[in-house]
Amino acid sequence: MLHPVVLSGGSGTRLWPLSRQNQPKQFLSLIGDHSLFQETVLRASRLPGVQPPVTVCSDDHRFMVGEQLQGVGIGNGGILLEPMARNTAPAIALAALHVAAGDPDGLMLVMPADHLIEDEAAFREAVASARRLAEAGWLVTFGIRPDYAETGYGYILRGEPLDEAGFRVARFVEKPDLPTAERYLAEGTYAWNSGMFLFQARRYLEELATHAPAIAAAAREAHARAHTDLDFTRVDAQAFAASPSDSIDYAVMEKTDRAAVVPVSCGWSDIGSWSSLWSVAQRDEDGNRHEGDVISVDTRGSLVRASERRMIATIGVEDLVIIDTADATLVARKDRVQDVKTIVDRLKADGRTEHLFHRKVYRPWGSYDSIGVGERFQVKKIVVKPGAALSLQKHAHRAEHWIVVSGVAEVTCDERVFDLHENESTYIPQGSTHRLRNNGADPVVLIEVQSGGYLGEDDIVRLEDVYGRS
Repeated sequence: MLHPVVLSGGSGTRLWPLSRQNQPKQFLSLIGDHSLFQETVLRASRLPGVQPPVTVCSDDHRFMVGEQLQGVGIGNGGILLEPMARNTAPAIALAALHVAAGDPDGLMLVMPADHLIEDEAAFREAVASARRLAEAGWLVTFGIRPDYAETGYGYILRGEPLDEAGFRVARFVEKPDLPTAERYLAEGTYAWNSGMFLFQARRYLEELATHAPAIAAAAREAHARAHTDLDFTRVDAQAFAASPSDSIDYAVMEKTDRAAVVPVSCGWSDIGSWSSLWSVAQRDEDGNRHEGDVISVDTRGSLVRASERRMIATIGVEDLVIIDTADATLVARKDRVQDVKTIVDRLKADGRTEHLFHRKVYRPWGSYDSIGVGERFQVKKIVVKPGAALSLQKHAHRAEHWIVVSGVAEVTCDERVFDLHENESTYIPQGSTHRLRNNGADPVVLIEVQSGGYLGEDDIVRLEDVYGRS
């Protein structure tokens, strides 16, 4: 059987300010109505003989993965939580152990969650070709046939043919300089390294044990000590931390003598920057991609994305990227967007939070939006989904006022439990044990006014939590 394995551990800093650590690019709708993660699992679901996808992600994104799978009606083949980032070789090892436990001869189609593929028919054909090689014991990678000299990707040199579609891998090449990339393009025997793979789970584990035994041992120990938490599998943090942090290319593919490559042209992009998003997006006659409320005059070759809260107008500019969000706006030349990471590094160094969270933050129970902040106060709009509940909690440094805008909220405040209806309010004193629950069929919308000497999100002591966060 074929088991899609979706690697969803990236932070997507090069697409700041839209991509944040709490909501990285794979969970954003950048092209079309679905997120890149949803497009990945939907694409996999249309392959023949496929099983529900296995996802490897960080603990912070576990509920987002679950909700986005439900949002497109895709089953869950397992959500494995990485306690910390250890690169792709250990992450794939966890997935291989998970797959092999239920299907000893199972095939794994490994895909990053944040890639775009426009020609799905060509992708399906490449998967079918790779599957034949994988069933014969090969570890197959997908090489993207280059159509220009790209210096931002690694390359694969193909060797002798194995069948009509696949080749032995001659060698992997690091990201080249421009003259070298131009030579690779002219020679026609090199392909971009897509980061997608297909192989038997047990074959990967065998090769990993041979070429990177420390990773194999740590992954086995972490998986053996795993426990379930709701719909998630938590591997042992201490055992996983002992694993070296290596990519699958370095740990296995560059060392095994059973590496194969299937070249494919499928409209692939890793959406690694705002300029790459502009290049794959549909543009107008002036080469512009506009999203949201945008008015442009004498503007060419630009990507402009307005937030829901305001209009953006441009006059007489070219080759710009303008990305507006509720709390940050990026303006950059298209040829400088690779430097966005320096802004993120500056935010980290300055102790700011705009690289971590959007103003609107999603939680398993709903969302909150910080609509006003001042000295010793903060105002939030809170939306609680039907049937959901916040944790039973208390705060050491702040009090809260709740005003219901719509819906009916069940409020727990110390020993009292009561309903709060539209246009009604209540006061939660500092240090009181409290909870908010929505027992109705419609969302509860309320305004929360916090007051106190410290208003950080870490001033929460969770006493009970249906989502396992206490």
